[in-house]
Amino acid sequence: MDTTDVTALLPGLLADAGLPNNPVRQPIRVWARSGVERLTFPRATSVVFKYAEAPFDREDHALGIAAAAGLPVPAVHAARHTERLLGMLIEDLGEPVREADDLDGATAAVQIHRVAAQGLPRLGEAELSALPQKIARRLARYGATDDAHSAATALTRAADVRAKGAELPPFGLVHSEFHPTSLHVNASGLRVLDLARAFTGPGLLDLASWHGTTSAPDTDRTHTLISSYVRAGGLAAEVLAERGGLDVASWALGWHRVWVAEWFTQQIGLGWAEGAEDRWTTVITRHVLDAAELLNV
Repeated sequence: MDTTDVTALLPGLLADAGLPNNPVRQPIRVWARSGVERLTFPRATSVVFKYAEAPFDREDHALGIAAAAGLPVPAVHAARHTERLLGMLIEDLGEPVREADDLDGATAAVQIHRVAAQGLPRLGEAELSALPQKIARRLARYGATDDAHSAATALTRAADVRAKGAELPPFGLVHSEFHPTSLHVNASGLRVLDLARAFTGPGLLDLASWHGTTSAPDTDRTHTLISSYVRAGGLAAEVLAERGGLDVASWALGWHRVWVAEWFTQQIGLGWAEGAEDRWTTVITRHVLDAAELLNV
C-alpha cells in the first residue's frame, strides 16, 4: 500500500470531522492492504484512523447499514474514497476489558444476522454453489495436488445439492470474518468491529468462522455454538434444520471451508501471495479436503 496516498487522505477526513489537523499518529495494526491507527489530539481526545484498499474499501457502507439497523458498531465520524482506497475516522473504543467468549459470539451473531443488508454483495444458494467450480478452475493453474483437484471436482459435482437451504434463516448481514477479535467488550458493552468484507448471505457461515480454520473442524463444538445461538434468540426450527441433506454444523463448516478456499485462490490470482504461492496452495488444499469430508462428497 502506498503510504503517501493514505497520508494524503487524512487532512480532508480531519476537516470533515471538525478535528484539528495535527494529531499524533500511533499504529495499532498495519497489514499489506489495510491499517488501523490511533490519532490523538490535544486534551487527550482520540479517534481511530482506518484505511484499506479494494476489496476492503466498502466498510463505511457496511457500518452505515449496521448502525441504521441498531447494531452496536463504532460511530463513523468521516469517510472518504479515492479510486482504490477508503479512509475512515471512527470512534475510538479504547482497550477491551476482556476477550469475547462464545456466549458473546452467539449473542452478537443473532443481532448481526437480523440486519437486512441491502446494497452489499450477495451469497445466496446460486452463488454458493458456484464457488467449488471457481476453485477447481484456479487450482488447475496453481499446481495443486491430485487430492485437491479431486476434492474440488467432487465438490463441484455435488454443489447444487449441498447448497440447498443456503437461504433459510438466518439469512441477512454476514460479518464474514467473525472471530473473538471481531467483538470489542468494554465497560459500556459490546461492539461489532471489522465489517470490511460483510455481505448478505447465510449467517451460519459466521458461526463456522468463530473458532477459526487453522485447526481441524470440530462439528460438536460448532453445534454447541449454534445451540447457544438459538438460546440467544435464533429461530430454532430454521437454524437447526438440515441443509443440503446434512446436519447444520457439517453444512456450515463445510461451506465455510469452501468460502475460505475460494478467497485464497482469488488472492493468488491477484498476486497477493508474493512468492508464497506454494504455502497458500497447501492451505487451500487443506480447506478443500476438509470441505469435501464435511459435505460428504
